[in-house]
Amino acid sequence: MNLKAVENQYKLELLENIVPFWLHHSQDTENGGYFTCLDRKGQVFDTDKFVWLQGREVWLFSMLYNKVEPNSEWLECARQGGEFLKKFGHDGSLNWYFSLTKEGKPLTQPYNIFSDCFAAMAFGQLGIADKNEEYTNIAIKTFQNILKRQKNPKGIYNKAIGENRPLKNFALPMILSNLSLELEHLLEKEMVEETIDHCIREVMEVFYREDLDLVLENVDTNNQLSDTFDGRLLNPGHAIEAMWFIMDLGKKLE
Repeated sequence: MNLKAVENQYKLELLENIVPFWLHHSQDTENGGYFTCLDRKGQVFDTDKFVWLQGREVWLFSMLYNKVEPNSEWLECARQGGEFLKKFGHDGSLNWYFSLTKEGKPLTQPYNIFSDCFAAMAFGQLGIADKNEEYTNIAIKTFQNILKRQKNPKGIYNKAIGENRPLKNFALPMILSNLSLELEHLLEKEMVEETIDHCIREVMEVFYREDLDLVLENVDTNNQLSDTFDGRLLNPGHAIEAMWFIMDLGKKLE
């Protein structure tokens, strides 16, 4: 395989097709933020705005500005999305809603900690791109909130009666593996190292089962298999993402 040719193919597709498509079709020029329900021609078929996707797009265009090219269009796209999120995306205490109307009115309570994770990533990159301390502080405070919610991410919105079947979920250590590196430049070294160490142990020693050659989505609170529907649940997407993040952590620890 010619890896250089593959690299060029991916770069061409990303920068000449994918990025221009989202830059020109997804921005809501009237209300701010982004439309993410688009057909192949870029036509909007649903105007609800999901906070985790808003965060991903802010992160994308900020990251491109920071690491690929200081393109002013990319920065402005990221900035307007960040301003929409800052104004409408949370409850005033940086607990991030799951979904909003196109105008920014909340539709779903801030029950999903992954909205918070993607908001933290977004404002971490946007703070670099825009050299804006307010954005940086939003990233730091959101990350601190995430750490406080680790043991009960959904809080009052958790529909399970946890004491009857307490389980640990794989998704949070998986995403924290990535988030800790994304925000490394903003966090104390000790906090980053502790978070990374915890995530590696959780992913590789708790949820990855060498005897089964599987990554489990849920285990019990003693880190054992749970012979239940939730215990038998597998999420290949989470497993692939986790291994990608673990490889990034491995590079850091070399």
